[in-house]
Amino acid sequence: MNSQIIQHFKKKDPILHSYLKQVGPIEDLRGDLPKNYFFRICKEIVGQQLSSKAGRAIFSRFKNVFSKGIVCPEAVLATPHETLRDSGISHAKARYIRNLAEAVAGKELDFKSFKKLDNEQIIKQLTKVKGIGHWTAQMFLMFTMGREDVFSPGDLGLRKAIKKVYKFKKEPSPKQIEKIVSQWSPYKTYGCLALWQIMDLK
Repeated sequence: MNSQIIQHFKKKDPILHSYLKQVGPIEDLRGDLPKNYFFRICKEIVGQQLSSKAGRAIFSRFKNVFSKGIVCPEAVLATPHETLRDSGISHAKARYIRNLAEAVAGKELDFKSFKKLDNEQIIKQLTKVKGIGHWTAQMFLMFTMGREDVFSPGDLGLRKAIKKVYKFKKEPSPKQIEKIVSQWSPYKTYGCLALWQIMDLK
């Protein structure tokens, strides 16, 4: 996180800024290439509702289903459902990944056009695919595209961190969260990264 962003939080949200020294350095966001988007979304789908460790282990087995570990729409569509399941993913996740492969192969999703679209347009495109919800789309924007101004109100960890940092006695309402988060723009993603790290503090 560069000094300009740190100064932004110092000015706009001194409470969150006071934690930044405790959490240590936060790396700058870097966007991936469109050719890797399919792979990255598959990884997000496999990891849904799993711990990071379990998600990594199952995704490693999922990759091994494919020749040279290359996960692409054509390879998914050519692989039987039960073979996908044998990697350890659920029936639902196997269907979701196939849905995504069909959308990309059928040109319903054009990843090359995403760079020109704003965050809400991308979320709208992605959530048309059954199995990709708002949370998955928001994680894609943050970690795959490197978009700096994204917040995920549905993320339990972020809601818990806001409760802790801003000393709410009970879970804050969507309106209370929005009031806090709106101050972070255009660096909401960095605010999220800080909050996740705060939850890891002992």
